[in-house]
Amino acid sequence: MSDATETAGTVRLERRGAVALLTLDAPKTRNAVTDPPVLAALIAALEEVGADRGIRVLVVTGAGKAFSAGGNIHDIRNRRGMFAGPADQVRNAYRDGVQRIPRTLANLEIPVIAAINGPAYGAGCDLAFMCDLRIAGESARISSNFVRLGLISGDGGLWFLSRAAGPAVAAELAFTGRAVSGTEAAALGLVSQVVPDGELLPAALALAGEIAANPPEAVRMTKRMLQQAGRVDLSTMLDMAAALQGICHVGEESRAAIAAAAGPVPQPPASEQ
Repeated sequence: MSDATETAGTVRLERRGAVALLTLDAPKTRNAVTDPPVLAALIAALEEVGADRGIRVLVVTGAGKAFSAGGNIHDIRNRRGMFAGPADQVRNAYRDGVQRIPRTLANLEIPVIAAINGPAYGAGCDLAFMCDLRIAGESARISSNFVRLGLISGDGGLWFLSRAAGPAVAAELAFTGRAVSGTEAAALGLVSQVVPDGELLPAALALAGEIAANPPEAVRMTKRMLQQAGRVDLSTMLDMAAALQGICHVGEESRAAIAAAAGPVPQPPASEQ
């Protein structure tokens, strides 16, 4: 991947060492992800990141004053694009459209950080919770507002929200559709940090750099284990942990890291040599 890639003018993908920065850049729709050009560019960028083993962490953010408005409200109102046609046609449009986002993100082996600048509404909220970590700017507003429009989350967002927030908080946010600020999101455990807007991207990139400094295969395996936590029983998790740990122990990556941490191997006294 080049240092900077622009995809159809709607998504920017930049390489900063071992960290990739993906920026949604569709100002006319406040970075709505349901527009076909944005969706196609987003999927292409995520696949490009997944194919590059040199990338260790991905940061996702939005250009301008919004992270993502989610769905294109005008298309929803006018029943056009992916929202056109009878119920079965809309169902297929979701399957072939925005549901590709969680599937593609789930296939990424590296940690993904959402840097939430401004509103993250509807599918934009869902996108934030599809990421492994979230940092919010002070102007962030996070809302799973589907019920206020007589809708539900059609891209699997409630699955991710429930895992991140816990069932009680997820239920309150989903049933009310209200927006929470970055500060409230931090108090609820929805984001790990809330920072001034001007410090948002530097903070997200600093966190990404801290993660990227660790041995990459161990980070990938750790993400795999975190993804399975809560989905499998303890016995299955222990079997998986033992198998992956065995791979780690015999790998050169772990040997080098442990040698650096432990220092040189003590040499026997000259009389014993």
